[in-house]
Amino acid sequence: MEARRVQDKREAESAENHRHPSDEPYTKAEAARHASGRGKEHARGEAGTPSRSRSGNGAGEGEGKGNWRLFLKLLARTKPSKRLIAAAIALSLGGTLVSLVIPLFTKKLVDGFDVSSLGFGQIAAFAGVFILQAVVSGVSMYMLNLAGQRVVANLRDQLWRKLLKLPVAHYDRNRTGETISRMTNDTGIVKQLIAENFTGFLSGIISVAGSVVVLFYMDWRMTAVMLGVIPVAALFMVPLGRQMYLVSKGLQTETASFTATLTQVLSEIRLVKSMNAEPREYAAGERGISSLFRFGRREAKIQALIAPLMFFVMMMLLVVIVGYGGMRVSSGALTAGELVAFILYLIQIVMPMSQISTFFTQFKKTVGATERIVHILDADEEDHERGGEVADANRPIRFEGVSFGYEGGEQVLRDVTFDVAPGTVAAVVGPSGGGKTTLFSLLERYYEPTGGTIKLGGDEIGSFALPSWRRQIGYVPQESPLIAGTIRENICYGIDRAVSEGELARAAEMAYAHVFIRELPNGYDTEVGERGIKLSGGQRQRIAIARALLRDPKILMLDEATSSLDSKSEVVVQEALKNLMAGRTTLVIAHRLSTVVDADQIVFVEKGRITGRGTHDELLREHPMYREFATQQLRLQEREAAAPDLA
Repeated sequence: MEARRVQDKREAESAENHRHPSDEPYTKAEAARHASGRGKEHARGEAGTPSRSRSGNGAGEGEGKGNWRLFLKLLARTKPSKRLIAAAIALSLGGTLVSLVIPLFTKKLVDGFDVSSLGFGQIAAFAGVFILQAVVSGVSMYMLNLAGQRVVANLRDQLWRKLLKLPVAHYDRNRTGETISRMTNDTGIVKQLIAENFTGFLSGIISVAGSVVVLFYMDWRMTAVMLGVIPVAALFMVPLGRQMYLVSKGLQTETASFTATLTQVLSEIRLVKSMNAEPREYAAGERGISSLFRFGRREAKIQALIAPLMFFVMMMLLVVIVGYGGMRVSSGALTAGELVAFILYLIQIVMPMSQISTFFTQFKKTVGATERIVHILDADEEDHERGGEVADANRPIRFEGVSFGYEGGEQVLRDVTFDVAPGTVAAVVGPSGGGKTTLFSLLERYYEPTGGTIKLGGDEIGSFALPSWRRQIGYVPQESPLIAGTIRENICYGIDRAVSEGELARAAEMAYAHVFIRELPNGYDTEVGERGIKLSGGQRQRIAIARALLRDPKILMLDEATSSLDSKSEVVVQEALKNLMAGRTTLVIAHRLSTVVDADQIVFVEKGRITGRGTHDELLREHPMYREFATQQLRLQEREAAAPDLA
């Protein structure tokens, strides 16, 4: 498939451009390049994109801002439970108010301490306050965590739904591993912020605000001295926060790239081993690991600065308050109990500050993840609602001046025009890379033509609802993809009704698959393994044919449908396909002469153009390239027929 070749080329370039020598130092420029999302890899990603299928608005929205707008927009999409959050905040506020009573109670104990006056009731009240504060805080934290988990679950649900609705063009442009990283790593970062850091942040903010109010009431002068330290802390924290944003976003980009590399290598592990490519792939992985290490080291340096700075500021604040407070106690302006209460309130300010600092540090990480997630959620998707139902698919299919090209690349198809009468067979042949499979992709509406139209009867196929249109088509692709599961699940894949054993067996018999399935230990319930690895290529292809047969489509598209079968199996499957094609409109791509010789018409596609149309006999007489193709195939068949005799 042309799109697949463009993607493979792009991934090879991407792997080459992701070289990071392990001794290369990490720089601000590198961080900015990763954070921008517009580096070479992104630019390469635009190449090979169908020019009418550009998805997304770009990552520019909120890019580099590091503010709350994009994050709040993302939260709003998940429709969080306002009641649950309000109840959690109310409980958190209540727990904080209870905790604010403890220093005042301590003040009274210190100023008027008398063992004889300390009764059971006072001790019980003191203990009760602690227990109440712990219970209320625990419940509020659970409720906030629950709300956060629901938000992230809704976000993942929306993202998964979106990924399934994105056009094929999106997956041509983006590496699969990077898309998986958006779904797992980036949502995990958002989850950590909402479900873990936000609870401590909210309770910390309430605790700090409440403590400051009480402290102003107790002694505004000491409170003013305490608040004067905050600008000093901000002077250090703001630049560090900006650096954390750049580093974190670069780390997420590199993690996505590394995930893509792992996915590609492990999914093709047999190719890697057969080509002795383990050293090459190890070197590529090592470069990714080294790059991740440099980002992690940079992140560790920033975090190592944040924690000591916070500790230094807080200790300095504590020393100033104790010293200044001691002076005021000596002068009689402040009692010892008030100083103790003031220090306890100061602790209630200092302790949450670490949680608040952690929240803002994590928020800087989350902004980068948010941008990537929103980029996907805002991308243009296939519209499954627009259009009407296909009332009658037994009408001519017409390509009228169809042209198609990938963005940044040359035209793959140029002014293609031909008709396929209902119930007839059209064979599309020609040299590799000529655009044959692209015709199928356009007919399936994976892409939109850049010029011309495709019609069913007098209606453009774009006027039909996508689900309705695709229900009319049975497609047997060249690679015969299978999902991990049983043979039964693979044959019935995409069928939204109950399938009887009889239907299943008939479809398998017509695809010449029933015999080998019946011989398996578990029959139709045999596990095929990941990507059908437990079956042979021919067996996988016959299951794919059975899947198309069970769908009972009005339009058939067969891409090298019998190319993986041996000669005996091919004869049987050809007969089965003839029965299936009777009365159905069929387009078939094949390099084997036996597949196309009986077609009602043959369309010869060469370098994106139709250079010949007609029957087998007509093209043999009039088309030199087809004559050469037929001669080569005839010689190949003769060699295959002679092979048993030679043995």
